Order: sequence, then C-alpha cells, then structure tokens
Amino acid sequence: MKWFYKLEYKWGRYAIRHLMNYILVLYIAGIVLNLVDPALYVEYLALDPWMIFEHGQVWRIFTFLMCAPSSDNLFWALISTWIYFSFGTYVERAWGAFRFNVFMFCGILYTILGSFLVYVLVKMGVIDPLTYILNRVSLITIGTSYLNFSIFMAFAFTFPTMQMLFMFLIPIPAQVLGWIEVGIYVVLFIQGNIAVRVMIGAAFLNVILFFLVTRGAPMISPGQMKRRVEFKRNIRVKPTDGPRHRCAICGKTERDDVTLEFRYCSKCAGDFEYCMEHLYTHKHVTPEMLEEMKTRARIQMATGKSPILESDIVDSEAREVDDDKPDGET
Repeated sequence: MKWFYKLEYKWGRYAIRHLMNYILVLYIAGIVLNLVDPALYVEYLALDPWMIFEHGQVWRIFTFLMCAPSSDNLFWALISTWIYFSFGTYVERAWGAFRFNVFMFCGILYTILGSFLVYVLVKMGVIDPLTYILNRVSLITIGTSYLNFSIFMAFAFTFPTMQMLFMFLIPIPAQVLGWIEVGIYVVLFIQGNIAVRVMIGAAFLNVILFFLVTRGAPMISPGQMKRRVEFKRNIRVKPTDGPRHRCAICGKTERDDVTLEFRYCSKCAGDFEYCMEHLYTHKHVTPEMLEEMKTRARIQMATGKSPILESDIVDSEAREVDDDKPDGET
C-alpha cells in the first residue's frame, strides 16, 4: 500500500537497525535471571494484566520481553534463542529495518492488547474468574512464545524455499515447516479456552495484517544476500575518494545527505541502487534494457567520451515515474 511506502520514506531513517541484537540481549538476560531464580519472572516481570491494573506494576509491559524461548532448559533456551535471532536477522535483511521494526513492535503491541483483552473478558464475566485464576500462571508464562511464532512465520514465508534441518537431520523447505506450525497453532486455537484463542489470534493478526499491508514491496533474495557477503569478503581495497552509494535515477549519494538510505531493487535486472524517494516509483529495468545500457556504455567508452556515471547508464525509460503501480507490481 502506498501509504505504508510514504510512511517508510518519511520515518525510515529513525528505524532501529539490528533490532534483533537488542532482543537477543533481553533473552539472554531472561536466561540468566531464570538461572538465579526461576520464580522471579512470574512474580515480577511477566505480562500479568491483573498485577498491572490491580497493583500498578506497569513495568511488566516491557519486562515480559525477557522471556527467552524454552527457558526451562538452559541448553534448549540457548539454541532456541539463537534460532529465533537468526530468523529475525534474515527477515530484517530482506525487508529493511523499518518494515521489520513495524512488524516487531506491532507484534509486541498485539500481545499486550491481547493480554489486556483477556483481563477485560474476565471482568465482564465472559471468562470464568476461577478458570482464569487456575490457568493464570500458564497464561502469563507464555511470554514471547506467540511473538516468536510470528517471527518464524515471517521467515518461513519470506524464504519459502530455504532448506531447514528438521530435528537437525531432515532437510525441509521453510514454507513446509511454516504450514506445519500454522496447523499446530490452529489445533491449539480450536482446543484452547478463550484466553488462549485471544493470544494466538493476536499472533496471527500480526502476520496476516502485515503481509497484506506490505504486499508487493521489494525484498532482498537469499541469492542477493549471499552475493553481498561474498563481495564484502573478497574485496581488499575499498575506495576512499568516491561515494559508496548512488541512486540510479537522481544520482544522489550519501555525501549529498547523510540521512539518505539506499536499497537494491530485487525486480530490476542488474545491480541498481535507488534512494528511498525513487525505490517505489522507478520503472523496473528489464534484461533487454540492461543489455542496451551495456552496449551504449561500451560504445561511449570506445569513442573516448567522458566516464559514465551509474545514473547515466539507466535508460530514460526507466526514469519514468509510474504513479499507478508501486514497486513490486508487474
């Protein structure tokens, strides 16, 4: 949707880069606290709406994020934490910092609102108070479980063909594991009580709404990620006299404005960088257009004309703004 692209263009520079690094720190802190006192999280840190509204312990809105995956066992807690950290890092690289920030903070917000909704339903008598009290500990110790579920869903459907080792032995495409996970949570949704359904619904809502809002947005493929890593690994001498980034449409570089962000378009043939102003408005470069650009560049170099800038190589047809279609549509 265009309004989301405009929002990213306006506020994207304020996004938190490498957000999963901070979440990793919270998870590790939660693992350490669990080793010190397993009851500490439930008593003082868990997302417990009863303690928030009845006793004013508002810090629980933030501290519940210290619940690491599989925190009951140290080994599996560390393994699960690293796995979800890797999932989130891959997704952030493909989506960009702003989109990933919105996804994560919306997931946190939906989890909090879902917990508050359970409290309201108890107060209204929709959920039996005795049943809630008996299941209160199991509900508040859910912590970040559903948030981690949404991270895995984002990874599985962003990289559907990436092979993952099920039980560390069997290679299975991520999309298959994603659908299996969806099936498990659907069963839990059907069999669970109202409180469980609300919390699972919050996780599904985050994934569904976000993918609907950002459908068609450009992403970096695993192949592009691999090429970037190999390029950085193989390069030995970095240029110090010229800019590192240049928009293929307007020719702006990071030297023109230090707040500018540059991205590659996954649907353009070749490696063309665009500033955020032109990332969603440029016309995609086809393989035919790319060959024509290379031919024209070779002719200009053979005739001894002035050096060609990347912005000069882009065909005039690719400079046209298509207001009717955002980037990603064909």
